[in-house]
Parts: sequence; structure tokens; C-alpha cells
Amino acid sequence: MQATAYTYDAGTRSGQVLLDDGTPLPFDAAAFDAGGLRLLRPGQRVRIETAGEGEERRITLVTLQTL
Repeated sequence: MQATAYTYDAGTRSGQVLLDDGTPLPFDAAAFDAGGLRLLRPGQRVRIETAGEGEERRITLVTLQTL
């Protein structure tokens, strides 16, 4: 699934993405580390993987979107 980076805190390696429908979805350091990234800037297009449904949905991987 694709999304847009919305916030990122380098100290905690966590933040939020905006899904294409505008819904914000947070990610934690484990999801950030799983993608192998070192930095994320708001506005960057990212690829995410999620687990769970509804209120329990969480991001398990965030990485840069490549064409």
C-alpha cells in the first residue's frame, strides 16, 4: 500500500503517514527499522505494509516508494 509521510521524529524513529484517503496512521520504530531507512521527510511517498483491521491496524514496515 502507498502513503505519504506526514510526520517523523528522528529521536524516536516514529511518526505518521497519510493514507491516500487522508487517514493518518502512526508507525513506530520497529516499522521504520524494518524498512531500512535512515531518514524520512514529510511529503515523501512511501510504501507501507500493515497488520490488523480497523482500530487495530498498525504499520509493520515503512520504506520509500520506488517506481
